Amino acid sequence: MCLFIQQKIERLRQGQSPRVLDLFAGCGGISLGFQAAGFENIGAVELDPPAAKSHAMNFHTGASDELKQIHTKARDITEIEPADLLQDFGLQGDARSHVDVIVGGPPCQSFARVGRAKLREIAKHPEAFLNDPRGNLYLRYLHYLNELKPLAILMENVPDVLNYGGHNIAEEVCEALRDLGYNARYTMLNAVFYGVPEMRERMFLIAYQDELECSDWFPEPSHWIDLPPGYHGSRQVAMKTVKRNLQDDQKQFFVDPPEPEQSDLSLAVTAEQALSDLPFINDDSPLKLGKATRRFDRADNYSCAPRNRFQQQMRFWEGLGTRETIADHVIRYLPRDYKIFARMQPGDQYPEAFQLATIMFEEELERIKVKEGVELKENMPRYYEVKKAFVPPYDTGKFPNKWRKMEADKPARTLMAHLGKDSYSHIHYDSRQARTISVREAARLQSFPDSFVFQGPMNAAFRQIGNAVPPLMAKALAEQIRSTLTQALNIRRTNIGLAAATAVI
Repeated sequence: MCLFIQQKIERLRQGQSPRVLDLFAGCGGISLGFQAAGFENIGAVELDPPAAKSHAMNFHTGASDELKQIHTKARDITEIEPADLLQDFGLQGDARSHVDVIVGGPPCQSFARVGRAKLREIAKHPEAFLNDPRGNLYLRYLHYLNELKPLAILMENVPDVLNYGGHNIAEEVCEALRDLGYNARYTMLNAVFYGVPEMRERMFLIAYQDELECSDWFPEPSHWIDLPPGYHGSRQVAMKTVKRNLQDDQKQFFVDPPEPEQSDLSLAVTAEQALSDLPFINDDSPLKLGKATRRFDRADNYSCAPRNRFQQQMRFWEGLGTRETIADHVIRYLPRDYKIFARMQPGDQYPEAFQLATIMFEEELERIKVKEGVELKENMPRYYEVKKAFVPPYDTGKFPNKWRKMEADKPARTLMAHLGKDSYSHIHYDSRQARTISVREAARLQSFPDSFVFQGPMNAAFRQIGNAVPPLMAKALAEQIRSTLTQALNIRRTNIGLAAATAVI
Protein backbone atom coordinates (compact mmCIF):
# COMPACT_ATOMS: atom_id res chain seq x y z
CA MET A 1 0.00 0.00 0.00
CA CYS A 2 1.16 3.53 -0.77
CA LEU A 3 2.77 5.22 2.24
CA PHE A 4 0.58 8.29 1.88
CA ILE A 5 -2.60 6.22 1.86
CA GLN A 6 -1.43 4.50 5.05
CA GLN A 7 -0.79 7.90 6.63
CA LYS A 8 -4.25 9.14 5.70
CA ILE A 9 -5.87 6.03 7.12
CA GLU A 10 -3.99 6.42 10.38
CA ARG A 11 -4.89 10.09 10.58
CA LEU A 12 -8.60 9.33 10.24
CA ARG A 13 -8.32 6.54 12.82
CA GLN A 14 -7.07 9.15 15.27
CA GLY A 15 -10.37 10.99 14.86
CA GLN A 16 -9.24 13.85 12.65
CA SER A 17 -11.66 15.28 10.07
CA PRO A 18 -11.37 14.02 6.49
CA ARG A 19 -10.02 16.75 4.18
CA VAL A 20 -11.86 17.44 0.94
CA LEU A 21 -10.79 19.20 -2.27
CA ASP A 22 -13.62 20.42 -4.53
CA LEU A 23 -12.89 20.51 -8.28
CA PHE A 24 -15.27 22.33 -10.66
CA ALA A 25 -16.67 23.60 -7.38
CA GLY A 26 -19.06 26.34 -8.46
CA CYS A 27 -20.18 28.33 -5.45
CA GLY A 28 -19.85 25.29 -3.19
CA GLY A 29 -23.00 23.15 -2.94
CA ILE A 30 -20.99 19.96 -2.51
CA SER A 31 -18.47 21.67 -0.23
CA LEU A 32 -21.26 22.87 2.05
CA GLY A 33 -22.81 19.42 2.33
CA PHE A 34 -19.44 17.87 3.17
CA GLN A 35 -18.68 20.59 5.70
CA ALA A 36 -22.02 19.89 7.39
CA ALA A 37 -21.06 16.20 7.58
CA GLY A 38 -17.81 16.99 9.40
CA PHE A 39 -15.32 17.24 6.53
CA GLU A 40 -12.68 19.95 6.34
CA ASN A 41 -12.64 21.94 3.09
CA ILE A 42 -9.05 22.72 2.14
CA GLY A 43 -9.90 24.58 -1.08
CA ALA A 44 -11.50 24.50 -4.49
CA VAL A 45 -10.86 24.95 -8.19
CA GLU A 46 -13.44 27.01 -10.08
CA LEU A 47 -13.13 28.90 -13.38
CA ASP A 48 -16.06 31.34 -12.97
CA PRO A 49 -14.88 34.42 -10.97
CA PRO A 50 -18.15 35.17 -9.09
CA ALA A 51 -18.56 31.50 -8.15
CA ALA A 52 -14.93 31.24 -7.02
CA LYS A 53 -15.41 34.31 -4.86
CA SER A 54 -18.63 32.90 -3.40
CA HIS A 55 -16.80 29.72 -2.45
CA ALA A 56 -13.99 31.61 -0.74
CA MET A 57 -16.34 33.97 1.11
CA ASN A 58 -18.31 31.07 2.60
CA PHE A 59 -15.61 28.51 3.38
CA HIS A 60 -12.54 30.57 4.27
CA THR A 61 -13.94 33.41 6.34
CA GLY A 62 -11.45 32.75 9.13
CA ALA A 63 -8.39 32.82 6.87
CA SER A 64 -5.96 35.71 6.74
CA ASP A 65 -6.69 38.42 4.19
CA GLU A 66 -3.82 37.16 2.04
CA LEU A 67 -4.98 33.53 2.10
CA LYS A 68 -8.59 34.55 1.55
CA GLN A 69 -7.53 36.37 -1.61
CA ILE A 70 -5.75 33.22 -2.78
CA HIS A 71 -8.93 31.17 -2.33
CA THR A 72 -10.95 33.87 -4.09
CA LYS A 73 -8.91 33.50 -7.28
CA ALA A 74 -10.67 31.86 -10.26
CA ARG A 75 -8.58 29.00 -11.63
CA ASP A 76 -8.45 26.99 -14.86
CA ILE A 77 -7.85 23.37 -13.91
CA THR A 78 -6.01 22.79 -17.20
CA GLU A 79 -3.39 25.37 -16.23
CA ILE A 80 -2.49 24.49 -12.65
CA GLU A 81 -0.87 21.36 -11.28
CA PRO A 82 -2.15 19.72 -8.09
CA ALA A 83 1.08 20.31 -6.16
CA ASP A 84 1.17 23.98 -7.15
CA LEU A 85 -2.48 24.40 -6.15
CA LEU A 86 -1.92 23.00 -2.67
CA GLN A 87 1.17 25.15 -2.23
CA ASP A 88 -0.95 28.19 -3.11
CA PHE A 89 -3.32 27.13 -0.32
CA GLY A 90 -0.39 27.13 2.09
CA LEU A 91 -0.16 23.34 2.38
CA GLN A 92 3.50 22.34 2.50
CA GLY A 93 5.20 19.01 1.90
CA ASP A 94 4.26 16.23 -0.49
CA ALA A 95 0.94 16.94 -2.21
CA ARG A 96 -0.15 13.34 -1.73
CA SER A 97 -0.39 13.82 2.04
CA HIS A 98 -3.11 16.49 2.13
CA VAL A 99 -6.31 15.29 0.41
CA ASP A 100 -8.55 12.51 1.74
CA VAL A 101 -11.52 13.02 -0.59
CA ILE A 102 -11.89 14.67 -4.01
CA VAL A 103 -15.34 15.82 -5.13
CA GLY A 104 -16.72 17.58 -8.19
CA GLY A 105 -18.54 17.30 -11.48
CA PRO A 106 -16.54 17.87 -14.68
CA PRO A 107 -18.65 18.77 -17.74
CA CYS A 108 -19.68 15.61 -19.58
CA GLN A 109 -19.19 17.07 -23.08
CA SER A 110 -15.42 16.98 -22.85
CA PHE A 111 -15.51 13.47 -21.44
CA ALA A 112 -17.54 12.05 -24.32
CA ARG A 113 -15.12 13.44 -26.89
CA VAL A 114 -12.27 11.39 -25.48
CA GLY A 115 -13.79 7.96 -25.06
CA ARG A 116 -12.89 4.82 -23.14
CA ALA A 117 -9.41 4.27 -24.58
CA LYS A 118 -8.13 7.74 -23.72
CA LEU A 119 -9.63 7.63 -20.24
CA ARG A 120 -7.88 4.39 -19.45
CA GLU A 121 -4.61 5.61 -20.95
CA ILE A 122 -4.08 7.93 -17.99
CA ALA A 123 -3.69 4.92 -15.70
CA LYS A 124 -0.71 3.72 -17.74
CA HIS A 125 0.60 7.17 -18.62
CA PRO A 126 -0.24 9.65 -15.82
CA GLU A 127 0.64 12.64 -18.01
CA ALA A 128 -1.41 11.53 -21.02
CA PHE A 129 -3.58 14.61 -20.65
CA LEU A 130 -0.60 16.73 -21.76
CA ASN A 131 -0.85 15.16 -25.21
CA ASP A 132 -4.47 16.19 -25.59
CA PRO A 133 -4.58 19.66 -27.19
CA ARG A 134 -8.13 20.15 -25.91
CA GLY A 135 -6.92 19.98 -22.31
CA ASN A 136 -9.72 17.57 -21.57
CA LEU A 137 -11.38 18.36 -18.27
CA TYR A 138 -12.16 14.80 -17.24
CA LEU A 139 -8.59 13.77 -17.85
CA ARG A 140 -7.53 16.64 -15.61
CA TYR A 141 -9.89 15.38 -12.94
CA LEU A 142 -8.35 11.92 -13.17
CA HIS A 143 -4.89 13.46 -13.20
CA TYR A 144 -5.63 15.22 -9.91
CA LEU A 145 -6.90 11.93 -8.54
CA ASN A 146 -3.77 10.08 -9.65
CA GLU A 147 -1.46 12.75 -8.22
CA LEU A 148 -3.18 13.29 -4.85
CA LYS A 149 -4.19 9.69 -4.05
CA PRO A 150 -7.42 10.40 -2.11
CA LEU A 151 -9.11 7.62 -0.16
CA ALA A 152 -12.46 8.37 -1.82
CA ILE A 153 -14.03 10.44 -4.56
CA LEU A 154 -17.51 11.72 -5.42
CA MET A 155 -18.48 12.72 -8.95
CA GLU A 156 -21.79 14.28 -10.03
CA ASN A 157 -23.32 14.91 -13.42
CA VAL A 158 -26.57 15.21 -15.35
CA PRO A 159 -28.57 12.03 -16.19
CA ASP A 160 -27.54 12.27 -19.85
CA VAL A 161 -24.01 11.30 -18.83
CA LEU A 162 -25.31 7.70 -18.87
CA ASN A 163 -26.29 8.00 -22.51
CA TYR A 164 -24.26 10.74 -24.14
CA GLY A 165 -24.17 10.09 -27.87
CA GLY A 166 -24.49 6.38 -27.14
CA HIS A 167 -21.70 6.44 -24.55
CA ASN A 168 -22.27 5.54 -20.92
CA ILE A 169 -19.68 7.91 -19.60
CA ALA A 170 -20.18 6.86 -15.99
CA GLU A 171 -19.39 3.26 -16.96
CA GLU A 172 -16.24 4.38 -18.75
CA VAL A 173 -15.13 6.47 -15.76
CA CYS A 174 -15.53 3.45 -13.49
CA GLU A 175 -13.29 1.43 -15.80
CA ALA A 176 -10.64 4.14 -15.69
CA LEU A 177 -10.90 4.35 -11.90
CA ARG A 178 -10.50 0.58 -11.64
CA ASP A 179 -7.21 0.87 -13.49
CA LEU A 180 -6.14 3.57 -11.04
CA GLY A 181 -6.77 1.32 -8.06
CA TYR A 182 -10.29 2.35 -7.08
CA ASN A 183 -13.50 0.42 -6.57
CA ALA A 184 -16.31 2.54 -8.08
CA ARG A 185 -20.09 2.49 -8.34
CA TYR A 186 -22.63 4.91 -9.80
CA THR A 187 -26.37 5.40 -9.63
CA MET A 188 -29.18 7.93 -10.16
CA LEU A 189 -30.48 9.91 -7.18
CA ASN A 190 -33.23 12.52 -6.92
CA ALA A 191 -32.58 15.32 -4.44
CA VAL A 192 -36.25 15.47 -3.42
CA PHE A 193 -35.82 12.13 -1.59
CA TYR A 194 -33.18 13.72 0.65
CA GLY A 195 -35.08 16.71 2.03
CA VAL A 196 -34.53 19.13 -0.87
CA PRO A 197 -37.72 20.95 -1.99
CA GLU A 198 -36.81 20.32 -5.62
CA MET A 199 -37.16 17.32 -7.94
CA ARG A 200 -33.61 17.18 -9.29
CA GLU A 201 -32.31 13.96 -10.86
CA ARG A 202 -28.54 13.49 -11.12
CA MET A 203 -25.94 10.78 -11.60
CA PHE A 204 -23.61 10.24 -8.64
CA LEU A 205 -20.45 8.16 -8.69
CA ILE A 206 -18.53 7.13 -5.57
CA ALA A 207 -15.17 5.36 -5.51
CA TYR A 208 -12.86 4.13 -2.74
CA GLN A 209 -9.28 2.93 -2.69
CA ASP A 210 -9.23 -0.82 -3.35
CA GLU A 211 -7.35 -1.50 -0.10
CA LEU A 212 -10.30 -0.22 1.95
CA GLU A 213 -12.59 -2.97 0.60
CA CYS A 214 -15.67 -0.77 0.95
CA SER A 215 -19.06 -2.25 0.16
CA ASP A 216 -21.62 0.41 1.19
CA TRP A 217 -22.40 2.99 -1.46
CA PHE A 218 -25.35 5.36 -1.52
CA PRO A 219 -27.54 6.89 1.22
CA GLU A 220 -31.07 5.74 1.94
CA PRO A 221 -33.84 8.29 1.22
CA SER A 222 -35.28 10.37 4.06
CA HIS A 223 -38.34 11.71 2.19
CA TRP A 224 -40.95 10.41 -0.21
CA ILE A 225 -43.04 11.64 -3.15
CA ASP A 226 -44.56 10.06 -6.23
CA LEU A 227 -42.48 11.70 -8.96
CA PRO A 228 -44.21 13.05 -12.08
CA PRO A 229 -44.04 10.73 -15.12
CA GLY A 230 -41.47 12.90 -16.86
CA TYR A 231 -38.83 12.10 -14.27
CA HIS A 232 -39.39 8.36 -14.58
CA GLY A 233 -39.23 8.65 -18.38
CA SER A 234 -35.98 10.63 -18.30
CA ARG A 235 -34.40 8.06 -16.01
CA GLN A 236 -35.41 5.20 -18.30
CA VAL A 237 -33.93 6.93 -21.34
CA ALA A 238 -30.70 7.72 -19.54
CA MET A 239 -30.32 4.14 -18.30
CA LYS A 240 -30.64 2.42 -21.68
CA THR A 241 -26.87 1.93 -21.81
CA VAL A 242 -26.50 0.59 -18.26
CA LYS A 243 -24.87 -2.85 -18.21
CA ARG A 244 -26.71 -5.49 -16.20
CA ASN A 245 -26.55 -9.26 -15.68
CA LEU A 246 -22.82 -9.40 -16.33
CA GLN A 247 -20.71 -12.55 -16.12
CA ASP A 248 -19.03 -13.46 -12.83
CA ASP A 249 -15.68 -12.19 -14.06
CA GLN A 250 -17.13 -8.81 -15.01
CA LYS A 251 -17.82 -6.08 -12.49
CA GLN A 252 -21.18 -4.34 -12.53
CA PHE A 253 -20.59 -0.71 -11.71
CA PHE A 254 -24.22 0.43 -11.69
CA VAL A 255 -26.15 0.23 -8.42
CA ASP A 256 -29.94 0.42 -8.39
CA PRO A 257 -31.11 3.65 -6.74
CA PRO A 258 -32.36 3.19 -3.17
CA GLU A 259 -36.15 3.06 -3.32
CA PRO A 260 -38.05 5.31 -0.88
CA GLU A 261 -40.78 3.58 1.13
CA GLN A 262 -43.76 5.86 1.64
CA SER A 263 -44.78 4.38 4.99
CA ASP A 264 -41.41 4.95 6.66
CA LEU A 265 -40.45 8.42 5.41
CA SER A 266 -41.42 12.06 5.73
CA LEU A 267 -43.34 13.61 2.87
CA ALA A 268 -41.25 15.64 0.44
CA VAL A 269 -40.74 19.31 1.31
CA THR A 270 -43.06 21.49 -0.79
CA ALA A 271 -42.40 24.90 -2.34
CA GLU A 272 -44.68 26.59 0.17
CA GLN A 273 -43.00 24.85 3.10
CA ALA A 274 -39.66 26.04 1.74
CA LEU A 275 -40.56 29.67 1.02
CA SER A 276 -43.54 30.81 3.12
CA ASP A 277 -41.52 32.63 5.79
CA LEU A 278 -39.71 34.86 3.27
CA PRO A 279 -40.74 38.49 2.74
CA PHE A 280 -43.89 39.17 0.70
CA ILE A 281 -43.25 41.05 -2.57
CA ASN A 282 -46.45 42.71 -3.81
CA ASP A 283 -47.23 45.23 -6.55
CA ASP A 284 -46.11 48.12 -4.32
CA SER A 285 -42.63 46.73 -3.80
CA PRO A 286 -39.78 48.84 -5.24
CA LEU A 287 -38.57 45.61 -6.87
CA LYS A 288 -41.69 45.58 -9.07
CA LEU A 289 -41.93 49.32 -9.64
CA GLY A 290 -38.52 50.10 -11.08
CA LYS A 291 -35.60 48.66 -13.03
CA ALA A 292 -32.92 49.70 -10.58
CA THR A 293 -29.85 47.49 -10.26
CA ARG A 294 -30.64 44.46 -8.12
CA ARG A 295 -28.11 44.65 -5.33
CA PHE A 296 -27.74 42.35 -2.35
CA ASP A 297 -27.18 45.12 0.21
CA ARG A 298 -30.86 45.70 1.00
CA ALA A 299 -32.14 44.02 4.15
CA ASP A 300 -35.64 42.53 4.39
CA ASN A 301 -37.28 41.13 7.50
CA TYR A 302 -38.66 37.60 7.55
CA SER A 303 -42.44 37.52 7.31
CA CYS A 304 -42.76 35.22 10.34
CA ALA A 305 -40.94 32.78 12.59
CA PRO A 306 -39.86 29.46 11.06
CA ARG A 307 -42.93 27.34 10.32
CA ASN A 308 -41.33 23.94 9.85
CA ARG A 309 -38.10 21.96 10.14
CA PHE A 310 -36.84 22.91 6.70
CA GLN A 311 -37.16 26.64 7.40
CA GLN A 312 -35.32 26.13 10.68
CA GLN A 313 -32.52 24.35 8.81
CA MET A 314 -32.23 27.22 6.35
CA ARG A 315 -32.15 29.90 9.03
CA PHE A 316 -29.95 28.17 11.58
CA TRP A 317 -27.42 26.16 9.55
CA GLU A 318 -24.62 24.98 11.81
CA GLY A 319 -21.25 26.45 10.96
CA LEU A 320 -22.50 29.40 8.89
CA GLY A 321 -24.24 31.40 11.58
CA THR A 322 -27.71 32.90 11.37
CA ARG A 323 -29.29 35.98 9.86
CA GLU A 324 -31.91 38.29 11.31
CA THR A 325 -32.72 39.63 7.85
CA ILE A 326 -32.54 38.55 4.21
CA ALA A 327 -30.06 40.39 1.98
CA ASP A 328 -30.64 38.88 -1.47
CA HIS A 329 -34.41 38.62 -1.83
CA VAL A 330 -34.36 40.32 -5.24
CA ILE A 331 -36.33 39.55 -8.41
CA ARG A 332 -36.31 40.36 -12.09
CA TYR A 333 -38.15 43.43 -13.34
CA LEU A 334 -40.81 42.03 -15.72
CA PRO A 335 -43.62 44.63 -15.86
CA ARG A 336 -45.35 43.16 -18.93
CA ASP A 337 -45.70 39.75 -17.34
CA TYR A 338 -46.83 40.35 -13.76
CA LYS A 339 -50.47 40.45 -14.81
CA ILE A 340 -50.05 37.19 -16.73
CA PHE A 341 -48.43 35.50 -13.72
CA ALA A 342 -51.39 36.55 -11.56
CA ARG A 343 -53.89 34.75 -13.82
CA MET A 344 -51.87 31.58 -14.39
CA GLN A 345 -52.91 28.44 -12.55
CA PRO A 346 -50.41 26.20 -10.71
CA GLY A 347 -48.65 23.99 -13.23
CA ASP A 348 -49.49 26.25 -16.19
CA GLN A 349 -46.72 26.56 -18.79
CA TYR A 350 -46.04 28.88 -21.70
CA PRO A 351 -48.95 27.86 -23.97
CA GLU A 352 -51.41 28.64 -21.17
CA ALA A 353 -49.59 31.88 -20.38
CA PHE A 354 -49.67 32.93 -24.05
CA GLN A 355 -53.40 32.22 -24.23
CA LEU A 356 -54.02 34.30 -21.12
CA ALA A 357 -51.93 37.15 -22.52
CA THR A 358 -53.90 37.05 -25.76
CA ILE A 359 -57.18 37.24 -23.81
CA MET A 360 -55.89 40.22 -21.82
CA PHE A 361 -54.79 41.92 -25.03
CA GLU A 362 -58.27 41.47 -26.48
CA GLU A 363 -59.76 42.84 -23.26
CA GLU A 364 -57.54 45.90 -23.58
CA LEU A 365 -58.62 46.45 -27.19
CA GLU A 366 -62.25 46.36 -26.04
CA ARG A 367 -61.50 48.78 -23.17
CA ILE A 368 -59.92 51.26 -25.58
CA LYS A 369 -62.88 50.92 -27.92
CA VAL A 370 -65.39 51.66 -25.13
CA LYS A 371 -63.41 54.40 -23.38
CA GLU A 372 -61.89 56.18 -26.39
CA GLY A 373 -64.23 55.20 -29.17
CA VAL A 374 -61.26 53.88 -31.17
CA GLU A 375 -61.26 50.39 -32.69
CA LEU A 376 -57.67 49.35 -33.20
CA LYS A 377 -56.92 47.27 -36.30
CA GLU A 378 -53.89 45.23 -37.32
CA ASN A 379 -52.81 47.87 -39.84
CA MET A 380 -52.50 50.52 -37.12
CA PRO A 381 -49.17 51.15 -35.30
CA ARG A 382 -50.92 51.53 -31.95
CA TYR A 383 -52.41 48.02 -32.30
CA TYR A 384 -48.89 46.54 -32.21
CA GLU A 385 -47.81 48.85 -29.40
CA VAL A 386 -50.67 47.59 -27.23
CA LYS A 387 -50.04 43.98 -28.24
CA LYS A 388 -46.36 44.29 -27.32
CA ALA A 389 -47.37 45.49 -23.86
CA PHE A 390 -49.45 42.35 -23.25
CA VAL A 391 -48.33 39.41 -25.38
CA PRO A 392 -44.89 37.73 -25.13
CA PRO A 393 -43.15 37.22 -28.50
CA TYR A 394 -42.11 33.59 -28.09
CA ASP A 395 -43.47 30.81 -30.29
CA THR A 396 -45.59 28.41 -28.23
CA GLY A 397 -44.46 25.50 -30.41
CA LYS A 398 -40.77 26.19 -29.92
CA PHE A 399 -40.85 27.19 -26.25
CA PRO A 400 -43.62 25.19 -24.52
CA ASN A 401 -41.61 24.82 -21.30
CA LYS A 402 -40.14 28.30 -21.17
CA TRP A 403 -42.63 29.35 -18.49
CA ARG A 404 -44.01 27.37 -15.57
CA LYS A 405 -45.91 28.37 -12.46
CA MET A 406 -44.95 26.38 -9.39
CA GLU A 407 -47.45 24.48 -7.27
CA ALA A 408 -47.51 25.46 -3.59
CA ASP A 409 -48.19 21.91 -2.41
CA LYS A 410 -45.44 20.21 -4.42
CA PRO A 411 -41.65 20.47 -4.59
CA ALA A 412 -40.25 22.67 -7.33
CA ARG A 413 -39.16 21.28 -10.69
CA THR A 414 -35.44 21.23 -11.48
CA LEU A 415 -33.66 24.59 -11.27
CA MET A 416 -31.34 25.00 -14.24
CA ALA A 417 -28.30 27.17 -14.96
CA HIS A 418 -30.33 29.35 -17.34
CA LEU A 419 -31.88 30.94 -14.26
CA GLY A 420 -29.00 33.33 -14.91
CA LYS A 421 -30.77 34.47 -18.10
CA ASP A 422 -34.41 34.36 -17.01
CA SER A 423 -36.52 32.90 -14.20
CA TYR A 424 -39.71 32.07 -16.10
CA SER A 425 -39.26 28.36 -15.38
CA HIS A 426 -40.06 29.10 -11.72
CA ILE A 427 -42.96 31.55 -11.40
CA HIS A 428 -43.99 32.01 -7.78
CA TYR A 429 -46.99 29.92 -6.74
CA ASP A 430 -48.62 32.87 -4.90
CA SER A 431 -50.73 34.82 -7.42
CA ARG A 432 -50.90 37.77 -5.03
CA GLN A 433 -47.18 38.25 -5.55
CA ALA A 434 -47.31 37.56 -9.34
CA ARG A 435 -43.59 37.32 -10.07
CA THR A 436 -40.71 34.96 -10.69
CA ILE A 437 -38.71 33.64 -7.74
CA SER A 438 -36.04 35.71 -6.04
CA VAL A 439 -32.37 34.82 -5.66
CA ARG A 440 -32.97 33.77 -2.06
CA GLU A 441 -36.00 31.69 -3.01
CA ALA A 442 -33.96 29.89 -5.68
CA ALA A 443 -31.28 29.26 -3.06
CA ARG A 444 -33.89 27.89 -0.63
CA LEU A 445 -35.25 25.51 -3.29
CA GLN A 446 -31.69 24.22 -3.75
CA SER A 447 -31.38 23.96 0.08
CA PHE A 448 -28.73 26.68 0.46
CA PRO A 449 -29.06 28.19 3.93
CA ASP A 450 -29.93 31.87 4.28
CA SER A 451 -26.49 32.69 5.67
CA PHE A 452 -24.79 31.46 2.48
CA VAL A 453 -23.53 34.53 0.60
CA PHE A 454 -23.53 34.77 -3.22
CA GLN A 455 -21.03 37.05 -4.91
CA GLY A 456 -21.52 38.97 -8.16
CA PRO A 457 -24.63 40.51 -9.73
CA MET A 458 -28.10 38.94 -9.66
CA ASN A 459 -27.68 36.99 -12.91
CA ALA A 460 -24.41 35.46 -11.70
CA ALA A 461 -26.04 34.45 -8.41
CA PHE A 462 -28.93 32.75 -10.21
CA ARG A 463 -26.44 30.89 -12.42
CA GLN A 464 -24.40 29.72 -9.43
CA ILE A 465 -27.52 28.39 -7.74
CA GLY A 466 -28.80 26.62 -10.85
CA ASN A 467 -25.44 24.93 -11.42
CA ALA A 468 -25.00 23.71 -7.85
CA VAL A 469 -25.51 20.36 -6.19
CA PRO A 470 -28.12 20.90 -3.43
CA PRO A 471 -26.25 21.03 -0.11
CA LEU A 472 -28.73 18.69 1.65
CA MET A 473 -28.20 16.14 -1.14
CA ALA A 474 -24.43 16.55 -0.78
CA LYS A 475 -24.71 16.21 3.00
CA ALA A 476 -26.50 12.86 2.69
CA LEU A 477 -23.77 11.59 0.34
CA ALA A 478 -21.01 12.95 2.59
CA GLU A 479 -22.48 11.25 5.65
CA GLN A 480 -22.63 7.98 3.73
CA ILE A 481 -19.01 8.33 2.60
CA ARG A 482 -17.81 9.15 6.10
CA SER A 483 -19.75 6.24 7.59
CA THR A 484 -18.36 3.86 4.96
CA LEU A 485 -14.80 5.07 5.53
CA THR A 486 -15.18 4.71 9.30
CA GLN A 487 -16.55 1.20 8.97
CA ALA A 488 -13.80 0.19 6.53
CA LEU A 489 -11.06 1.56 8.79
CA ASN A 490 -12.47 -0.24 11.83
CA ILE A 491 -12.70 -3.52 9.95
CA ARG A 492 -9.17 -3.08 8.65
CA ARG A 493 -7.86 -2.36 12.16
CA THR A 494 -9.60 -5.49 13.46
CA ASN A 495 -8.19 -7.62 10.67
CA ILE A 496 -4.68 -6.30 11.24
CA GLY A 497 -5.03 -7.03 14.95
CA LEU A 498 -6.19 -10.57 14.28
CA ALA A 499 -3.36 -11.15 11.82
CA ALA A 500 -0.81 -9.92 14.35
CA ALA A 501 -2.26 -12.14 17.09
CA THR A 502 -2.17 -15.16 14.79
CA ALA A 503 1.43 -14.44 13.86
CA VAL A 504 2.42 -14.37 17.54
CA ILE A 505 0.66 -17.69 18.19
